[in-house]
Amino acid sequence: MTVHSDTQTGDGEAALRDVVTERRPWGSFERFTLNEPSTVKIIHVEAGQRLSLQRHRDRDELWVALDPGAVFEVAGRRVLPEVGERILIRAGDTHRLGSGGPAVRVMEIAFGRFDEDDIERLEDSYGRA
Repeated sequence: MTVHSDTQTGDGEAALRDVVTERRPWGSFERFTLNEPSTVKIIHVEAGQRLSLQRHRDRDELWVALDPGAVFEVAGRRVLPEVGERILIRAGDTHRLGSGGPAVRVMEIAFGRFDEDDIERLEDSYGRA
């Protein structure tokens, strides 16, 4: 069993962010959560589109790139993730997800109180900010 920590903090929240990989005779699996309140979504972003630049006050998010071409913007940093690469977004961090070309999918795991009304849009291409 391998544990990969996606946090740099020493608090109790680190346990929520540990990704456990277990080997089996047929291969392996990665466990992202274990008996913790969370919301899991697959976000589909059309070719060349992007979500609003936003932040949340009540939840952290873990993004996992499922397709090549995703663009993660988190706390002013731009990341072009490989498939399977993940990034942790802390509550209060500015973030945006986009497509650098083709349509992409990203798995989002939200930790904490989940409410779509918790989105504070700072910038938006669709006039919602």
